[in-house]
Amino acid sequence: MELTVYSIDGKATSKKVTLDDAVFGIEPNDHAIYLDVKQILANGRQGTHKAKQRAEVRYSTRKIKRQKGTGGARAGSIKSPVFVGGGRIFGPVPRDYSHKLNKKQKSLARRSALTQKALGNNIRIVEDFSYEAPKTKEFLKTWDNLKLAGKKLLMVLPEPNKNVYLSSRNLPQVKTLIASDINTYDIMNANELVLMESSVSVINQMFGAAE
Repeated sequence: MELTVYSIDGKATSKKVTLDDAVFGIEPNDHAIYLDVKQILANGRQGTHKAKQRAEVRYSTRKIKRQKGTGGARAGSIKSPVFVGGGRIFGPVPRDYSHKLNKKQKSLARRSALTQKALGNNIRIVEDFSYEAPKTKEFLKTWDNLKLAGKKLLMVLPEPNKNVYLSSRNLPQVKTLIASDINTYDIMNANELVLMESSVSVINQMFGAAE
């Protein structure tokens, strides 16, 4: 698949880039995408939730009422879960939600996500650019020129670029990553995938030889 390269002025240039069919033209595997997104979100969970059980609640241990003659059920401790303020039955405890996914499945998921963006014509190639200083205003101007304003974007750089990253950091609808850090969740979470021209070769090289 060939795509036209655009300048930051929003004008189509005479250059074209080729997207590797082994990366952007496979048969998408929706289940692999689901598994990878599930793993990414699970690995991001802190798992620090905690509720006190009856052994952890700090109350008096005296018997709260006599055994017989009250007309009610026996009760030996105010810590019992049946009383307000007592311990919780089967409450949440700290745990690790993370789990592993094998490399081939993760690679298939990312290539499937990239293919879906390509099939939906949601990939835009932009000439390599940078800013002299971090300027969010300049970044917004660039996306206005490309007619991408208001869309949720994933901007992919070939290598770290501090000024471009800082220029986009305050924009909630824009996420900027280097090509080696792209993942299935960020690809699927974006409306448009914006690739710097040089980042295409990095992605082709990363996933092109995958089985």
